[in-house]
Amino acid sequence: MDFSVINDNIEFLMLGLMRSFQLAFFTIILSLIIACFIAIGRVSSRRSIRYPSAIFVNLLRSNPLILIVFWFFFLVPLITGKTLPEFHTVLIAFVVFFAAYFAEIVRSGIQSVGSSQVKAALSTGLTYSQSMRLIVLPQALRNMLPALVTECVIVFQGTTIAYVIGMREFLHSTSLVAERTVRPVELYLFAAFVYLVICFAGTRLALFLEKK
Repeated sequence: MDFSVINDNIEFLMLGLMRSFQLAFFTIILSLIIACFIAIGRVSSRRSIRYPSAIFVNLLRSNPLILIVFWFFFLVPLITGKTLPEFHTVLIAFVVFFAAYFAEIVRSGIQSVGSSQVKAALSTGLTYSQSMRLIVLPQALRNMLPALVTECVIVFQGTTIAYVIGMREFLHSTSLVAERTVRPVELYLFAAFVYLVICFAGTRLALFLEKK
């Protein structure tokens, strides 16, 4: 085996890796923001809010990520009349999909705090939204941090799905180099090593936070 092919193409491969990190970063930030609203809706006493939130979560969690990506890849151009760049299409699909998973983590974090905290906050004159934002969510964040880190690792692994619509993330970049150099073994071993290091570090961080 000749691993010099990796060094010869390292810049191209790193550009793909940075693209994967970029997709994962924006997915995590945007989906987590949306997830907080959905999670609050899930624990709301109003059926008009709780039921749509539950439908959203169950619908997205019942479908594979690759199908959601295909939905947006074909649906967005039909609605807007324009074809979005691959990155934006995948980002929209990822944010919608992972918001459902983050919402369940946030919901469990909120429920771990207990209703007594909300009642105490309301008794001081805070509104329900202020109680959630200032009292409940900060406490819930500490409880759900290990699960959030684990989900972030899953998001990074999920960036490989972008391959199916031609976005040049890390795995796609590796595949392109492998086809051009006819060195698939060395390159896919390198890709596996990179994913192993990043995901193992993430899981160890989650375990550390869980112990803390």
